[in-house]
Amino acid sequence: MELQGLSGRARRLLLAAALLLLAVGLFTPPDSARAGTTTLGPIGHSTSTLATTATDPNTPVLVPDPDVPPTGYRLTGTIVERIAARAPIIRAELHRHPNLVAYEYTKGPGRWQVSWFTRARHQRELAQVYVSDATARVTEAWTGFQVAWSMARGYPGAFGRQVNAWYVWLPLCLLFVVPFLPLRSPRRLTLLHLDLLMLLGFSVSLAFFNHGTIGLSVPLAYPFLLYLFVRLVALGFGRGRPRAPLRLLVPASWLAVAIVFLLGFRIGLNIVDSNVIDVGYAGVIGADKLLHDKPLYGGWPSDNAYGDTYAPANYYAYVPFRLVFGWTGRWDDLPAAHAAAIAFDLLTLFGCFLLGRRVRGPTLGIVLAYCWAAYPFSLYALSSNSNDSLVALLVVGALLALSSAPARGVMGALAGLTKFAPLALGPLLVRGTGERRPRPRALAGVVLAYALTAVAVMTPVLLHGNLATFWKHTIEYQSNRGSPFSIWGLWGGLSFAQHLVQGAAVALAIGLAFIPRRRGTIEVAALAAAVIVALQLGIDHWFYLYIVWFFPPAMLALLAAHPPPSDPERTDAPGSPVQLATAAS
Repeated sequence: MELQGLSGRARRLLLAAALLLLAVGLFTPPDSARAGTTTLGPIGHSTSTLATTATDPNTPVLVPDPDVPPTGYRLTGTIVERIAARAPIIRAELHRHPNLVAYEYTKGPGRWQVSWFTRARHQRELAQVYVSDATARVTEAWTGFQVAWSMARGYPGAFGRQVNAWYVWLPLCLLFVVPFLPLRSPRRLTLLHLDLLMLLGFSVSLAFFNHGTIGLSVPLAYPFLLYLFVRLVALGFGRGRPRAPLRLLVPASWLAVAIVFLLGFRIGLNIVDSNVIDVGYAGVIGADKLLHDKPLYGGWPSDNAYGDTYAPANYYAYVPFRLVFGWTGRWDDLPAAHAAAIAFDLLTLFGCFLLGRRVRGPTLGIVLAYCWAAYPFSLYALSSNSNDSLVALLVVGALLALSSAPARGVMGALAGLTKFAPLALGPLLVRGTGERRPRPRALAGVVLAYALTAVAVMTPVLLHGNLATFWKHTIEYQSNRGSPFSIWGLWGGLSFAQHLVQGAAVALAIGLAFIPRRRGTIEVAALAAAVIVALQLGIDHWFYLYIVWFFPPAMLALLAAHPPPSDPERTDAPGSPVQLATAAS
C-alpha cells in the first residue's frame, strides 16, 4: 500500500523532515547544570535523602551542627544553605512554598547537599541542591519530579552510556532503514517506510529525556505508540496489507554478514562501555537468593530494596549466570548481569531468525534478525543490561510454539511470570492460529500446560510461605506506583481517561480469544504486539526499555504482511490454505 496523494518530491520531503526531527532531538545540547554521575535507586527511583546505592557510593550524611565545618570541609552548613538558596530555581520554589525547612548534608568528598522539606507530618522533599565545597558554587539544583526521580534529570549515560551518543545512535537508525529504502525507485515509498520511521520516532522522545526535559519526552512517546497500536490491530484483522512483495535494497546474504559485524559491535560495547541498572542488579540478587534457598521476596539489600518487584521466572533466568560469574554481594560491575543481558540478546536474535524462517523462509529470518541487531532500542536495552530482552525472547518463543498447544502454554506462562504484561497474551495464545475455535483437546492442553508451568514457577514462593509478600511487592507495588514517565503521572487529573484506556486494553486482550475468527501466525504476531502496546498506553510507568517487548512480533507482522515474491495473488491472506499451512508447520 503506497502513500497515495503525495508527489515523489513530497514523499522525499516527508522522509527528510522526519530524519531531521530525529537529528535535532539527538543534537540538542544538555543543560550544563545536569552534568554529573547518575544516582539511580531501586527500579529507576532516585535514592532517598538518607540512602545510598552502589552506583553512588557517596552517602548523604546529615550535618549535626550547621555552624561548624565538618571534618575535611571548609564551609559550614549555614553558609552552604545560603549559597543554595540563591539559585534562581530554588528562589522561585521558596517563594511558592515559604514554610519549607532546610537540611544540610555532606555527600562524599568535597560535595554538599541541601534539601528543603515540607513541615507536614509526612515530610516531602520539594527541592534539592548540590554545592561544591571547593568553589562554593551550586553544581546542580532540582525541583518537582526531578527531586524524587534522578532518572528524570538527564544525567549523561544513565541508561546505556555511550549508546546514547549521536555518532552511535544515528548510524544505527540509518542501518535499520537502509535495506528497505527504495533508492532504485524513489517514488515507491510505501506504508512500511512510515512504519519504520514510527519505530524510530521514539528516538525523538528519548533525546529530550536524555536532556532532562520530561515535559516533552513523555507526551512525545504517545503518538508513536498510538500509531503502532492502530497499525498492528489493522494487520491483525487482515486490513492494510500491502499488495506488493517486500523489496530489499541489498541481498539477504549481505544482511547476514552485517548481522555478524553488528553483533560484534553490540557485545563489544556491552563489555567495554555499558552499565548495569537496578533491573539487572535485581536479577542477580534474586538468582543468589534462589541458589541459597532464601525467600525470594522481602529482605532485599538496601541498595535495591524494591528489586523484588518482578515475577519468579525473571530471577530463574539469571541463575546460570550467577553460578558461572558469581557475585560479590555489592553493586559492582556485575559480570553475571552483563552475561545474562548478552545471552538474552543473542537468543532473541536467533529466535527472530527462526520465527521469520518459519513464516516465510530463510530470507525473512535473516531480515528479522538484522532488524533486531540494527534497531537502536534493542541495543539500548542491551547496554543498560536490563531484563527486557528476556521478555522479548519469551514472546518470540511463544510465537514459535504456536503450532503446539502445550508448548505455547508453557512459553506464555513463562513470559507472563517474568514481567507481568505478557499475561495479557493468555487468551490470544489459548486460541492460537486457525480458522475455527480450538478443539477441546488442544484447548485443554494449552490451559493445563499454562497452569502447571505457573504452579512450577511459583513453587519456591509457596514453599517459603512467601505468597503474601510476593503479592505486596509485585502486583500491589506496581499497581500503586506513581511515576512522571507517563502522561497519567506527569500531568495528573486524567484518571478517568486512564481507566478507559486500561479497560479497553483488557477488553481487547480477552476479546482476542474469540475474534478475529480466522488468523495465521502473522495475525497472531500483530495482535500480540498490539496487546502489549495497548497495555503500555495505560500504565503509570512507561519507559523506552519496554519497546523491545513488542518489537519482534511487530516487525514480523509488518514485514510478513507483504505477499511472497512468487505469489502476487496474496495467498498468505488470513485464513487462506497457504497461510494456515504455514502457521501449522
